[in-house]
Amino acid sequence: MSTSHATTLRIAADGGVVLVADAYGDRADPPVVLLHGGGQTRHSWRATAHELAEAGWYTLPVDQRGHGESGWSPDGRYGLDRFAGDVVRIAEFLGRPPVLVGASLGGNASLAALGHRPELALGLVLVDVSPFFQPKGADRIRGFMSSGTEGFASLEEAADAVAAYLPHRTRPRSTEGLRKNLREVDGRYFWHWDPAFLSGTGGRAAGRDTLIDPDRLGAAARSLRVPTLLVRGGASDVLGVADATRFLDLVPHAEYADIEGAHHMVAGDDNTVFGRVLGEFLERRVASRLALFRRTRQGGA
Repeated sequence: MSTSHATTLRIAADGGVVLVADAYGDRADPPVVLLHGGGQTRHSWRATAHELAEAGWYTLPVDQRGHGESGWSPDGRYGLDRFAGDVVRIAEFLGRPPVLVGASLGGNASLAALGHRPELALGLVLVDVSPFFQPKGADRIRGFMSSGTEGFASLEEAADAVAAYLPHRTRPRSTEGLRKNLREVDGRYFWHWDPAFLSGTGGRAAGRDTLIDPDRLGAAARSLRVPTLLVRGGASDVLGVADATRFLDLVPHAEYADIEGAHHMVAGDDNTVFGRVLGEFLERRVASRLALFRRTRQGGA
């Protein structure tokens, strides 16, 4: 089966929301679910999805609720429970435990889901996220997302906003790549996510962030029993070295990788190194575990 073309899938989630995913590779292969950060879409995982499929993994980058082509919550609510529940629905749709790879919001959702359903996944990869974080870095992300709520007059104007937010990246010569992250309404371009994600219970309510719960996520981390990898961007202003250390103290069996020069959007900053780290972890800790399980089952048959 070709791994270069994706099959679009639609997954029913709670509240009548339908999640849209791309599936790469052979469905008979072990599944890997890729969950993006807040304000992103499944297309941020395109290169990673191709590479994993080529390596023998059935790979699903998913638009999380309120993002990309997935449905918006009818009541405008986007708390941690909603996103964690969607992770459970994705695993149920697959009919077998996947490896969960989550960046930022996707990592929190995956960790919260495993705190409720420890058997849900084959493994967990957290990308620049943990129960512990740097508030200034998180506020910078919210500031960027809030700056586009009125839309942009052109793709070039949207590209200017991205360049200001990510000054360390080389600016693409063409703005066409931005189209998948924007929707055009009455001649203006808006980011491809529900504005309610930031407003009201969509982001902060009564001064409390409904997507970040250190106590709950810390308890979920302590309960982890699956192979776990924490990847930090070496230049991240969201996940500090001390934050990563606190997580590793809670999860002694977890592996850790610090990708030099990468910021919070690790895969986008250095997909080559990220892909190698992720691929090696999956082969060493997950594929070998699956092979052992299969040999044990065959021996007992």
